[in-house]
Amino acid sequence: MRVLIAGSGAREHALAWACTRQSSNVELICAPGNGGTAIMPMAANVPVAADDGAGIVAAAREFEANLVVVGPDAALAAGVADACTAAGIPVFGPAASAARIESSKVFAKTVMDEANIATARWLSGKVTDRRRLLNLVAELGGRCVVKADGLALGKGVFVCDDVDEAEAAIAACFDEQRFGAAGNEVLVEERLEGLEVSVLALTDSRNIRVLPAARDYKRIDDGDAGPNTGGMGALTPPAGIDPQFLELVEAQVLRPCVDTLRELGSPFSGCLYAGLMITADGLRVLEFNARFGDPETQVIVPVLTDDLLTLMADCAAGTLSPGYGVAASPSSAVGVVLAAAGYPGAPRKGDAITGLDQLDPSVIAFHAGTRRDADDTLRTDGGRVLTLVARGDSPDEARQQVYGALPGIHFEGMKYRGDIGLEQAGDI
Repeated sequence: MRVLIAGSGAREHALAWACTRQSSNVELICAPGNGGTAIMPMAANVPVAADDGAGIVAAAREFEANLVVVGPDAALAAGVADACTAAGIPVFGPAASAARIESSKVFAKTVMDEANIATARWLSGKVTDRRRLLNLVAELGGRCVVKADGLALGKGVFVCDDVDEAEAAIAACFDEQRFGAAGNEVLVEERLEGLEVSVLALTDSRNIRVLPAARDYKRIDDGDAGPNTGGMGALTPPAGIDPQFLELVEAQVLRPCVDTLRELGSPFSGCLYAGLMITADGLRVLEFNARFGDPETQVIVPVLTDDLLTLMADCAAGTLSPGYGVAASPSSAVGVVLAAAGYPGAPRKGDAITGLDQLDPSVIAFHAGTRRDADDTLRTDGGRVLTLVARGDSPDEARQQVYGALPGIHFEGMKYRGDIGLEQAGDI
């Protein structure tokens, strides 16, 4: 089996790791990959951008890939899956029309309303609609969420406590153009209170197989303080999540979304991610993503016992077998993101990374923003640099293992949260 994985993050490193975990007869190329995928056995990096559809197709043909796995949201929005399909190359990941469930928050809300999926009250508009948006902000007492409609590297979401914050968030999109074209349309929605859970599922556009639930931590600082990031850590499973809850999510959220997209002429094949809030009034959908989550993937794949590569190939072929869920061990996993100085603003690059060669074998280091010099020196090369993951019989055991490994890893300005998984007891 030859697999091309498009992307350069820790999610893609984790997917590459999962593809080779249950079979030694798998060859990989990662486009463009990172400093971790560069040294994987039976793998190689190629200098092709993940969102370069023509480049991905050419690399897949040269490699004679049996499957292309598209990781990043921007690559899906750019039509990389469409390019592979047009070239006759099996691909795991939705077409751009279906990936709008993530690349346009307004489209996602429209699909939710069409499918009767419970979500927050919302209103969208462009700069000429500012007054209507501000009226809703005032009606909500300023406690709202302001979102840039398009993709913004996980940073186009503002959780506001008052009217002034909401007005500043809208101005950041319309006036400052902080997110470019992604912020030309803005969504204001009711701010929900409750517990967040991420539920991901594999689908071939008809059948669905739900993965273990996870929780990610989006803000930069302990206690969910500071600005939003792409994610500073994750754990699986969150306390209180049982098979009945996952069945409820499949029935009320995932299946209606998949069915509605197909009925709208945009069949979704790949990994559908539902960001959920468990409120006092029941389950509500915060967002959909059109791909594996990051950092959720880094904690989910180590606990799977089913062969993820086979399942992804079945999705690409339209032959995913019906059944409940994807088999996983009863263990827990906790992942902590190590970020570069300056993240989530302008991260510093080029700092040497040391200590990974001394890492306990029970802890997995998934690389993201890393690169290797000609002399094999590992250096930072992005905002989120590494995700360290440990498994255990309980969340507390996994947490102790991963945090116990952190003092041995070093790069200048390294930052991480100290509270990933800390609040497990009695969450739900």
